[in-house]
Amino acid sequence: MDPTPPLDDGATLWSEGERTGRPLLVLLHGYGSDERDLFALAPRMPPEYAIVSLRAPLTPPWPMSGHAWYPITGPDDRGSEPVTAAAARLIEWLDDHAQPSWVGLLGFSQGGAVAIQALRLDPGRFAFAVNLSGYATPGPLLGDTALAERRPPVFWGRGGRDDVIPEPLVAHSIQWLPAHASLSGRVYPALGHSVSEQELDDVGEFLRAQLEPPD
Repeated sequence: MDPTPPLDDGATLWSEGERTGRPLLVLLHGYGSDERDLFALAPRMPPEYAIVSLRAPLTPPWPMSGHAWYPITGPDDRGSEPVTAAAARLIEWLDDHAQPSWVGLLGFSQGGAVAIQALRLDPGRFAFAVNLSGYATPGPLLGDTALAERRPPVFWGRGGRDDVIPEPLVAHSIQWLPAHASLSGRVYPALGHSVSEQELDDVGEFLRAQLEPPD
């Protein structure tokens, strides 16, 4: 039995306006948060996007509040299987509830890791991904070769003072992402495990660029 339950249909937040014919931006929050967190940033996103913010399916152990995409039981517990299971649940939800031809992902921390893993599970499905303070999960997946051939745009932003994501995962991501995606982004030297105004400006610029036809 899959220990990762399906996403809660009632725990989603949608931006206002018509969704048909618009590119869809899917927001994936971090560990211990919920769908309201990143949705607060929706006004900073380009208005051309329809936006949906999803709630992760798991509950962290007490006393942590909020929700989680996959369990974390220790500083080195970032195995591939639970991240893959969470990404599969995301794709399952999209199959059932949202099937536009243009879908992008934006995740913070755990949500960023799930966004990258979803690209790997279904390389032809997603137009791009934004990975904020997240990482690429070690371990091969069947879609990696196709992803490396397609090389979708990925923005990776992280703080120079982020002490939450283990250094081996950062080192792996530095090597893995440029080999599988058209990578852009920035290290923000004074930033910890968070998002800054400068980073949000950079993300907005990246998202606007994805609306432009390729050369």
